[in-house]
Amino acid sequence: MFPPASLAAGEALAEDARAADNPHAFMLARLVWPASATVSRPAGRALSVVLDAPLPEGVRAEAVEARYREDLDALAGLADEVYVEVPLDDALEERLDRLGTHGFRAKVRCGGGAVPSATDLARFVRTCRDRKLVFKATAGLHHAVRMNGEHGLLNLLAAVVFEGDEEAALEEADASAFVLDATAFAWGGRAAAAAEIARVRRELFRSIGSCSFVEPVEELAALGVLPL
Repeated sequence: MFPPASLAAGEALAEDARAADNPHAFMLARLVWPASATVSRPAGRALSVVLDAPLPEGVRAEAVEARYREDLDALAGLADEVYVEVPLDDALEERLDRLGTHGFRAKVRCGGGAVPSATDLARFVRTCRDRKLVFKATAGLHHAVRMNGEHGLLNLLAAVVFEGDEEAALEEADASAFVLDATAFAWGGRAAAAAEIARVRRELFRSIGSCSFVEPVEELAALGVLPL
């Protein structure tokens, strides 16, 4: 329901149902839903609600997502997980400190209207890691690996996992440089076991948001990461 797809509510629910029937539906988590679309909201589906309007009474959300605001207290108690989107500017560290104080999580935009540089995105990753601040990434992560100036989801995973090589990992455009299977994830001569990936997913890099489930799945399958 968000750009660039911008589907109507019924179409979005149908697309979500198709994703749930996909052989790789284990990758599918919450349905991201705008607070403004209250009339047609799905029942019985785990939701992460984007606060483009006040959260309606009676709506149960596992998570809420909002843009950074000075009155962060207004977001407290809306859900167990609160993700706050922060701009990658000079105030990044200060804002992330405030999120940590409130017990909130961070959200970073990787594309859409503007694609952040590898340097800026790497800075975000390092700052969250230093503060042990969980984050999610959204917008633009339709590709498995960096392509046409757009960030790849495996690039971002490598930047999070392989500390000290964040920029290089984000700038890697050679898909063959990445190896991911049931036992380990490897890139650039470095490797991390499955248990380490699970820890990073749990403690730092929680998820990605995408208006397309099929595109990243097909690219991961083409790389041999997922079975066809």
